[in-house]
Amino acid sequence: MQSRTTTRRIIRHAGPILLTLLLGVASQAASAAAFAAPTQIAAPSAGFSVMRMVLALILVLAAVYAAAALLRRVRVMGPAGTAELQVVSQVALGARERAVLLRAGSQQLLVGVAPGSVRLLCTLAESVTPPAETPAAPAKPNFRDLLRRSLGR
Repeated sequence: MQSRTTTRRIIRHAGPILLTLLLGVASQAASAAAFAAPTQIAAPSAGFSVMRMVLALILVLAAVYAAAALLRRVRVMGPAGTAELQVVSQVALGARERAVLLRAGSQQLLVGVAPGSVRLLCTLAESVTPPAETPAAPAKPNFRDLLRRSLGR
C-alpha cells in the first residue's frame, strides 16, 4: 500500500516538472528559430545516425533499469507487520478465481478469492507445508538462470 502511494506521489510531482521543462525547451527553440538567420544544414552521415540511435537506446535501457531498481526498493520498504500474515500457497481454480492458503499467526486459513469477493473456505487445524518447501519437488529455474546457462556462464 505504501509503495503505491509513494509511486503515485512521485508521478504526481514529476509530471508538472517534466511538462514545465518541455514547454521551456520548446519555447526557447521557437524563439531562437524565429530570429536566427537561415542556414543550410548538411545531411548527417550514416555513422552519426547509428551512434545517435545506440545512445538513445542506452538511455532508454538505463531509465528502465533505474525505474525497476526504484520499484524494487519501494516494494522492499513495504508496511511493517506483514510477517503476521503470509501467503503459504495459492492455486488457480478458474480464469479469475483462486484458492489461497494463508498463515495468520499460528492459524492457517483457506480463502477463496474471486473478483469482488474474498471468502473464508475453512480454518485448518493442522499445519500444511507448501509444495515448494518439500525436498522432493525440484526447484523451477528462473529466467536469469536459464539465460546464464544458455550464454555459457
